Amino acid sequence: MKEELAALVRRPGDPVQSGHLAREYLQARILLALLEMGAMIPLAFQGGTALRFLYDLPRFSEDLDFALERPGRGGFDLPASGHRLAGRLEREGYSVELKIRADRAVERMMVAFPGLPHDLGLSPHPSQRMSIRVEVDTRPPPGAGLTTTIVRRHALLNLQHHDRASLFAGKLHAILQRRWTKGRDLFDLFWYLSDPRWPGPNLELLNNALRQTGWDGPQLDERGWRLAARRRVEALDWAAAEGDVAPFLEPGPAVSLFGREALLQLLCLD
Repeated sequence: MKEELAALVRRPGDPVQSGHLAREYLQARILLALLEMGAMIPLAFQGGTALRFLYDLPRFSEDLDFALERPGRGGFDLPASGHRLAGRLEREGYSVELKIRADRAVERMMVAFPGLPHDLGLSPHPSQRMSIRVEVDTRPPPGAGLTTTIVRRHALLNLQHHDRASLFAGKLHAILQRRWTKGRDLFDLFWYLSDPRWPGPNLELLNNALRQTGWDGPQLDERGWRLAARRRVEALDWAAAEGDVAPFLEPGPAVSLFGREALLQLLCLD
């Protein structure tokens, strides 16, 4: 499969976009491997990469994020799954290094591909690596809705994931509770709100997540989450937020319209 990846990035285009495509291809290989190993039976896909794979979010994403929603369905062992994953990727022709931390509520695994950017012609430096972080929240807040979707993005994938309202709630939680707000989160919020067909956030999940992370504000309802999000947007450094997200965006209408005033308009309380 490494040959397939090399052919993908050889297509003419922006080298930055080629790097994003390479990472996305590897994300798909990791997802496929975890699926075929049965490691994802108890997990729900969430976060920005889930939006990208499932709903064509027009920005690239770096990490693979999961919630352990069904711990009784076969269990989950990140170190064991990681080492099996590394073996599969090595058989596909990749050099792989793992760093795993499984002693916290959010377990983390860094899957690194040393020398891959150089091998693909994306970097002149043989020592450069491409990395993908895998995170599993082993104690997710209750209230998420689950669904399953078959998608084709570099591979045919049957993905269990948080439903649309729950994905929205997860994004709002990140915006309201991160120590610093990422421009990527703000773009995702803009993208959610610009589609009138997208349901509102799962308020049960949002409020449970906020309480779990020490939220000292009131319980949020439809008006409350909009007001809290507006306050966050009004207070942040918008130039820094735009700089954070700009390298990850694909050209298109959503990108050209994205801005502070547009987001505030979509968050209008009327």
